[in-house]
Order: sequence, then structure tokens, then C-alpha cells
Amino acid sequence: MGGRWQNRQMTAPKSPNPKNAIDTSYLESLVGYNARRASLVIIGTVMEHMVAHDLRIVDFSILSLVAHNPGITSRQLSSQLNLLPPNLVGMVNALEKRQLIARQPHPDDGRALGLHLTEPGAVLMAEAEQTIERLETEATASLTAAERKTLIRLLLKIYKP
Repeated sequence: MGGRWQNRQMTAPKSPNPKNAIDTSYLESLVGYNARRASLVIIGTVMEHMVAHDLRIVDFSILSLVAHNPGITSRQLSSQLNLLPPNLVGMVNALEKRQLIARQPHPDDGRALGLHLTEPGAVLMAEAEQTIERLETEATASLTAAERKTLIRLLLKIYKP
């Protein structure tokens, strides 16, 4: 390995830290470490609050894509969320059983079924999205609106080049 790993010597600190603080400077210089730590803060809070809506994060993601893309197919959902099709089938079936989504013939592809929110699904998503927006606002309160937009734009560049 080169670069950062090669140039970094693994030696003990020269003098003990008088306040017993832990040196996290190297970890904090890593994008992945920082992204994961930020994600844990936000996702943990979201998971706690989604219980009130009886939704897991993946359920919310599926319902959000269906809400904002009426008629989306399971294949498109699977691709967008990076889920294996057999795993998605069970999730879609569970949401359909809860009467949150319904399958309807796809207008452009006679072999495919499009997914649509039901009325109860639309109501639930409106409530869940309000909760998510509030939680994200709270989690990013130390950022300006411009910084928040920049952070989202930069994160998108990593996973959606």
C-alpha cells in the first residue's frame, strides 16, 4: 500500500496525554470513518422514530421511491436500492399485505407490474417524511443550509458518480 499508509509510522506517542484524551486524528482524516459516524447518529435516531410508523429504513426507502415514482417496477426498485430481487419480493409483499402499496399493470410493459401507494400508504408516507425531515434538520443543525446542500452534493458524488 502506498501513500497515507506507507508514510505513517506506527509508533507510540512520545508523551502521555495529560487529559487522557484519545487521539482520533487519523480516523477523523478518513472519509469512510466520518461518513459512517455521521450515518450512525442519523440512522439510529431515524430507526427509533420510524417504529411509531411501523417502518424499517428499507421500508421507508421503498415507499419513498414508490411515492415519488408511481408505477415503478420491482426491478427498478431493486436496482436503485441495491437489493437482491428475491429479498425485495418479500419486502414488497409485506408492504402490499399491510395495504400500503398496490400492484397495477404497467402502462408501457404488459409483462410488468407497477407499484403505487394506496391511500393509507400515502398518508403514512406523508407522516413518515415529515418525521424524517424534522430528524434530519435536528441532526444537521450545526450546518448552514448551504453547508447541508454541499454535504449532500459531495456524498452523492461518492456513491453516484
